[in-house]
Amino acid sequence: MMPVPPDSAIMETLETAREILDTMLGYLGFVVQVEFDDQEGDPGLQVITAEPKPLIGRQGERLEDIQYLVNRLLQVRLPDAARVRVDIDHYRSNQEYRLIEEAERLAERVVATGKSASMEPMNSFFRRKIHTHFAQHPAIKTWSPDDTARLKRITLIPRQSATGAANES
Repeated sequence: MMPVPPDSAIMETLETAREILDTMLGYLGFVVQVEFDDQEGDPGLQVITAEPKPLIGRQGERLEDIQYLVNRLLQVRLPDAARVRVDIDHYRSNQEYRLIEEAERLAERVVATGKSASMEPMNSFFRRKIHTHFAQHPAIKTWSPDDTARLKRITLIPRQSATGAANES
C-alpha cells in the first residue's frame, strides 16, 4: 500500500517548521540536516547530526525545549498550524518504543495480578502515546491525574475495575 502524501496545509506547516528549526540550529552553530519524517501517519521533522547529545540534553529535556520553541515560532508565522513533532537522530522514536515495551510488560503484570500499577512520571507527549496504545486494549484501561503538573504518572488499571476513574482513555 502506497503512503498517502500529506495535504498542502501539512506540507506548508512542515516546510515552515523545517525552515525555523534549520535556521535556529544554524544560528546556534550546529551542523544539521533537517528531514521530513512521517512516522505512522504522524508527520514531523527528523534532525540528523554528528553531535546529537548537546541537542537532546539530559533525558531529552533540550529536545523538548527545541520542539516547544519551533512550535511557538510556527504559531506566530502560521496561526492555524498543527503542532509539529521534532526528533533528533531517532531519539524520541527509540524512547517511545522502549516506553511502549515497558508499558506492555506492566500491563501483563496488571492482567495477571488484577491490581493496578503506575508507570514512571512522563511528559504529555509520552502519556498521550500510552493512552492511545491502550485505548482499544480489551483488558487494560489507563488513567492519569487531572492536574497541571508537567510530568505525571499513568496508572494501568484492569478493565473490570476501572469504573469511576477520571481521565480514562
